[in-house]
Amino acid sequence: MKPLPDPLPLGNLDDLVACPQCDTLYAAQTLPENARAHCKRCGIVMVTARPAAIAQVLSLAITAFVLMIAAISFPFLDLTAAGRGNSTSVLSAIFAFSDTLALPLAFAVAGFIIVIPLMRLMAIIYAIGPLVSGTRPRRGARSAFRLAERLRPWSMAEIFIVGVAVALVKVAGVATITFGPAFWAFAGLVVITALKDQLICRYSIWEALDTRAPRG
Repeated sequence: MKPLPDPLPLGNLDDLVACPQCDTLYAAQTLPENARAHCKRCGIVMVTARPAAIAQVLSLAITAFVLMIAAISFPFLDLTAAGRGNSTSVLSAIFAFSDTLALPLAFAVAGFIIVIPLMRLMAIIYAIGPLVSGTRPRRGARSAFRLAERLRPWSMAEIFIVGVAVALVKVAGVATITFGPAFWAFAGLVVITALKDQLICRYSIWEALDTRAPRG
């Protein structure tokens, strides 16, 4: 792992890289393959040199997109209590709030666990797809990747699955629970999303988009 040089005074802004954690400025440089550049002040990884990482990120984003579609299309849980059973899905749980004063909650749940994660995945796929094959990025790729970065704190599919797990601990004592395909799809989605976010080198992607993409 190779740290970047010491912070430099402002010069050509195109040659400077800011640490996303503490905003320390460094001179941009090319790293050896599989090397990492750490911030000397806070220690965060700023740049990684892994040529295959963009292809891996794209594969994981497509996988996460498919898992999200499965998660909202199939049954999530089957509950059986006192001889009576009930099957629910993510969409049916959201629609359960639609006829009450909790309608804003239905919109919030739908937005944070379905709409925003799907928008972020589509934006990533749109932005970096052509980079994998070495072709010219699509028009608006920079804007799409910027949108994906802005939506990252609001994509809360993992928070949903943690909340479900906590609720199931309380329900398990009074009902028999059977996990449906959507539950496992959501669980896989959380793992895939974590791996994808770990692999993304935002500096490398921005560098590729700024160099080769049409402005938009």
